[in-house]
Amino acid sequence: MVIGTQGDIFGLSFSNPLGVGLALGSAILWALYWIYNIKDKKDEIVKLFLNFAFGTLYIFLSLIITGQITTPNTYGLLGSVYVGIFELGLTYILWMKGLQLATTTAKVSNLVFISPFISLFFIRFLVGEPILLSTIAGLTLIVGGILLQQYAGKFEKE
Repeated sequence: MVIGTQGDIFGLSFSNPLGVGLALGSAILWALYWIYNIKDKKDEIVKLFLNFAFGTLYIFLSLIITGQITTPNTYGLLGSVYVGIFELGLTYILWMKGLQLATTTAKVSNLVFISPFISLFFIRFLVGEPILLSTIAGLTLIVGGILLQQYAGKFEKE
């Protein structure tokens, strides 16, 4: 809420309501996907490959049906290959392997919250987008929640 409203959490005025809505919708879809994915006992890498293969097929069919199929330019093609390999393919494989090797998945799962800070660095220094104080405040709340979750159990046991 802090990040989406750029700090105006009581006014609930989103700078980009469609973007916020799509981000929330995406989060809900991902949560449902991972919940149902747990029940599927196939090999994780096979499931990942099948998801990408069918996703590619669905996108291709959608482009054919809507008549929007075009030849991508070099930058778009290279960007797609980069995202497919480094942001989706290898990272998911490494993440799944890390979860398999971990003694407790709860502690490893919290590492996912490091990515927004890394993204901020790239957004600021590679893209040139300004980082708002509300973004830093929102990320501070996220990390504070993780720390509270990690240490709350330790305080209760004492």
